[in-house]
Amino acid sequence: MKTAYLVSGIRSPFAKAGGELKDIHAGDLGRFVLSELFARTGLSIAALGKIVDEVVIGNTGTPADAANIARVVALKAGLPISVSAYSVHRNCASGMEALAQTAVKVRAGEGDVYVAGGTESMSQMPLMYNRNAVRFFETLSKAKSLADKAAAFAQAPIKDFLSPRIAIVEGLTDPFCSLNMGQTAEVLAKEFKVTREEQDKYALLSHQKTVAAQKAGKFEGEVAPYSLPPKFEKTLAVDSGPRESQTMEALGKLKPYFDRKYGSVTVGNACPITDGAAMTFVVSEEGLQKLGNPKPLAKIRSFAFAGLDPERMGLGPVYASFKALQKAGLELKDMGVVEINEAFAAQVLACLKAFESEAFCREKLGRGRMGEIDPNRLNPNGGAIALGHPVGATGTRIALTAALEMNRRKEQFALASLCIGGGQGGTIVLEAV
Repeated sequence: MKTAYLVSGIRSPFAKAGGELKDIHAGDLGRFVLSELFARTGLSIAALGKIVDEVVIGNTGTPADAANIARVVALKAGLPISVSAYSVHRNCASGMEALAQTAVKVRAGEGDVYVAGGTESMSQMPLMYNRNAVRFFETLSKAKSLADKAAAFAQAPIKDFLSPRIAIVEGLTDPFCSLNMGQTAEVLAKEFKVTREEQDKYALLSHQKTVAAQKAGKFEGEVAPYSLPPKFEKTLAVDSGPRESQTMEALGKLKPYFDRKYGSVTVGNACPITDGAAMTFVVSEEGLQKLGNPKPLAKIRSFAFAGLDPERMGLGPVYASFKALQKAGLELKDMGVVEINEAFAAQVLACLKAFESEAFCREKLGRGRMGEIDPNRLNPNGGAIALGHPVGATGTRIALTAALEMNRRKEQFALASLCIGGGQGGTIVLEAV
């Protein structure tokens, strides 16, 4: 079996939905980042077109005008029509699924150079009409005369026009348990006794770590500045979500959002809805030679996905990390860097308690406690509470962030993991080269 290497990697700045990137189509975000990735190789697009075997991109809010968005991104970035591309959708782990699928292809010897990434414009997820409104438009389209059209308009369901279905709300609501993602975080907060103060402290620390990382220039090699259309006079060079001015007092003033009477999860201790994209290469040793022998960021040691109760989807990193570490022949204590996506502070804190719990690990995983995670190794540059979570791209982003930090710290192993809406978890284990 061949070794799969993570090579290079770049992402756009992340911006809150409705912010600086709100007018940028997910395909254009992906095209920009993929073009930046290609530029960093020093190879011409013609040369890359001959060596890239395939493009695999994660995306969840599939735009109506880009049904296979990976193909759209690949062609817009200049790859020839002969290079195939396909999109993957595993909710929050779509970008990690792209990494996993390309790693499988490399290991199996199917090809040598793959693009893996993710892109998402949560700003542009649409409003949708219900069936009553759709029937009106169907009737109107069949109307031949002005009288028929007038009759159709007379029956127009005005109430339905004024209360469309919100795609992003429906997408973040689980159809099996009927809870939205914030409500599942409330389940964990109550079951694992995670207090409001603990959540707010964690959220504050995420902002503080991220701001410190920005000031230290840790994201400079990871983030490509984006010149904002239409005039291209302004450039977004850093993620716009982190707040240096964030305080416990400000967080404490926010009311619970998902359980207004008894809850503790707020918009301040949860990740914001976000736009962004991230891209990497996943290659074999032969692929390294084709790319001009760049130094890999990491070997992909193992990866795993796991299922669990949708009501407790936030514990996904525990279940998936157990499987991925088993495959790697390693333990949690071996990880020099751990990235757990911060969908909610309550969810991350519940995972930490589950990792440490003998009872939980015995009952759910059939083994002893997995152990504690050193706070200095957990999301050392902050996480999604500050950076944001563009769902199709985050899985790629956290793997890239983990690999870069592993190398900065000269650690041997890193782990990146996410909870996944619908009751799943995804984890990738990386090894220094």
